Amino acid sequence: MTATLAEFPGLAARKFGDRTALVTDGREFSFRELDALSGTLAHNLVNLGVEPGDRVTLYAPNSWEWIVSYYGALKAGAVVNPINVMLTPPEVAYVTRDCAAKVLIGSRETVAPVIAAGVSGLINVVFGSNVLEDMVPFDALVAEPRSFEPVKVDPNAMCTIGYTSGTTGHPKGAMQSHRAVATNVAMTAQMHMKTDRDVVVTALPCPHVYGNVVFQAGILCGCTLIMHPRFDAAEILASIEQHSATMFEGVPTMYMYMLASPDLEGRDLSSLTRCTVGGQTMPAAKMREVEERFGCPLIELWGMTELAGAGTTFPLYGERKLGSIGIAMPYCEARIADGQDAAKTMPRGEVGELMMRGPIVMQGYWGNAEATRETIEPDGWLHTGDLASMDDDGAIFIVDRKKDMINSSGFKVFPAEIERVVAAHPSVALVAVGGVPDPLKGEIAKAYVVLKPGATEDADGIIALCRHELAAYKVPRAIQFVRDLPTTSNGKVMRRRLADLDERETQ
Repeated sequence: MTATLAEFPGLAARKFGDRTALVTDGREFSFRELDALSGTLAHNLVNLGVEPGDRVTLYAPNSWEWIVSYYGALKAGAVVNPINVMLTPPEVAYVTRDCAAKVLIGSRETVAPVIAAGVSGLINVVFGSNVLEDMVPFDALVAEPRSFEPVKVDPNAMCTIGYTSGTTGHPKGAMQSHRAVATNVAMTAQMHMKTDRDVVVTALPCPHVYGNVVFQAGILCGCTLIMHPRFDAAEILASIEQHSATMFEGVPTMYMYMLASPDLEGRDLSSLTRCTVGGQTMPAAKMREVEERFGCPLIELWGMTELAGAGTTFPLYGERKLGSIGIAMPYCEARIADGQDAAKTMPRGEVGELMMRGPIVMQGYWGNAEATRETIEPDGWLHTGDLASMDDDGAIFIVDRKKDMINSSGFKVFPAEIERVVAAHPSVALVAVGGVPDPLKGEIAKAYVVLKPGATEDADGIIALCRHELAAYKVPRAIQFVRDLPTTSNGKVMRRRLADLDERETQ
């Protein structure tokens, strides 16, 4: 791919014209309209002072304004910083400061609390026209059509800084180039055989790399995207039937909710030709049930923010192995490395760390050379942190995680982030966070707390503190007060033995 992401809307407008590109919140947009709207926004962002390389943070739920803002910022030559709408104002403050954002674009419901929390110095563009004094109304920036030629940038230039949870308690910004994201979008679409005859239903968040690849593949391939602002099983099932969707794309939890929905039996899903699932591994038995009930193949994929999207998947036409995350994406390599020596590749069938190399690998972490060196080897191989095995056909099977990351409904949560917040509670002496199995979410976070002498248990207060400081999916779902924590001889907490505390409590 030599095209930059800023060129995607224009290419689609010339090829697909007035065909429907997006249906969301009761409105329809053609490819030509999305191109015109994003061009008009780019023109006005430049007038507001946005220059090539400036960072523009997007903080809003799925909406047509989000997609227009994404391409408008890119057309202006800016670097997009898409952040999860579930992040709290303190988390948004950290991210915007860390990447030195110049502009914050979002809904009034998301931007106003950030301003109130003390985030200052940004140009605040807010969806709609009814905005506060220190906000720029989005509607005014797209009201009068303007022709705009996208700012020319090198395909290898940075286009995105996507923040991912960090082992140090703060997220890290993965820098991606236009070439990396465009290649990932094109190759994922190729593997799943997307065309302009497809109608794709999704509720995946646009800031998430999975959701990003889905909506951009729609623009690139001419699909009609039926985008929901949030997931609701009954609404999604109705949407598939109403729009005669050919694809649904989601995470395992979504499929499990739909399988359990009383609306499933009464819906006609016969238009579906294939579905995709990613974000976390899905039990093979549940995948078979989806295929039986939905009447189409369910293709698993696996990816990371550091890979601009999918790193592995299966092709639509070819052998699929339920329980496997697939094979390496075109133009990319995957291998299983020895856990002690990353230069050594494990024999087929043996477990080691999954590593990836290719044009989709990030440029590094923004402002964090040390973390970049720890994650990317000098020869380009990326440490994924996942333990896996590879069979003789190159199919990869995730076994466990090398790091202590918790995967809850497809969202990656590092214990250190939660521990950093819980430790600030005045009654807490020590805290360790681990993942415990959950039949619906895969895993949930649980905090094990040692109290300070004389302190009283205050689980509600700890949870309240977490809800203020952390996104909802990071908040621990359980607090257990314990006398001590399992540690090594040098005092390091052994998170893998936290489950022993559960067993001790039940004895």
